[in-house]
Amino acid sequence: MPAASAGLDLDRYRWKSRVLVIAAAADDPRAAAQDRIAEAAGAGMRERDLVVVRAIGEGRETAALRRRLGLPATGFRAVLVGKDGGAKLTAEAPIPAERLFSTIDAMPMRQEEAARGRPRGRP
Repeated sequence: MPAASAGLDLDRYRWKSRVLVIAAAADDPRAAAQDRIAEAAGAGMRERDLVVVRAIGEGRETAALRRRLGLPATGFRAVLVGKDGGAKLTAEAPIPAERLFSTIDAMPMRQEEAARGRPRGRP
């Protein structure tokens, strides 16, 4: 599953995609573990319009994204951001795909998408 860099503004995903933000130091093994989880769950992520944004290292863009999400300046965090732009789930350890999917599937917007048989915002 391709991951975007932190330089991409989260607003570009609003009402189109859910975002899994991976914030970590460049050498944090938890970031690699979260990447592996996302890659293995690719079909479920696509079905739920879930994309990955990586905020790795200590650059200005990474710091800005951490501030926007209310995260500490250092350490690993995984954050599920809903299509409305709000943080729905934040964890200090990699989030299993099953937890991501159950959190998303409980959201009213996702239930509406499933009932219609297609993701919101798509023709």
